[in-house]
Amino acid sequence: MGKIIAITQISVDGVMQAPGGPDEDPSSGFTHGGWFMHYGDDLLNKTINETIAGEFEMLLGRRTYDIFASYWPQHDDNPIGKAFNKAKKYIATRTLDQTHWHNAQVVHDVEEIGRLRASDGPDIHIWGSGNLLQTLISAGLVDEHRLWIAPVVLGGGKRLFENGVPAGRLALVGTQITSTGMIINTYRPSGPLPGA
Repeated sequence: MGKIIAITQISVDGVMQAPGGPDEDPSSGFTHGGWFMHYGDDLLNKTINETIAGEFEMLLGRRTYDIFASYWPQHDDNPIGKAFNKAKKYIATRTLDQTHWHNAQVVHDVEEIGRLRASDGPDIHIWGSGNLLQTLISAGLVDEHRLWIAPVVLGGGKRLFENGVPAGRLALVGTQITSTGMIINTYRPSGPLPGA
């Protein structure tokens, strides 16, 4: 069985909205799109290359799918694009019946995602996909969080752990600090809060 691994670019105040570009997700008046792109260095590049090396599948929410599918198929010359285009992709949506990105298919509910997680196969990576992550965290289906924490406070926006996700402990299983002050942490869920 593969693990479901959430790979999230996040601010110190927990915001994950629109890390990659100014027009990525301006919903609710968010004006800081592209905030993450100033913090790359050799260690982050090494981390990304290790993350996309080997076989993995992808699970994306509808908005992230639309963003990725409009960009990465035209960038197969980029190592990320090459890996993403090759990977099998599952799109969690109730509003899309067909996909146009190679090797992509729609999944309709949490039960179907649970069956994918339980089946034989490689790890399943989730990039972005904040609404989907809220659902999967609540269902106990995220096996690992890879948080790439940029030294920035955004003051508002969509957060990884929104109000209402279940309380619980995380075990820190890896940490590194980049030359730009980013902290690369890997956590795994480790049970309920003490005394809960």
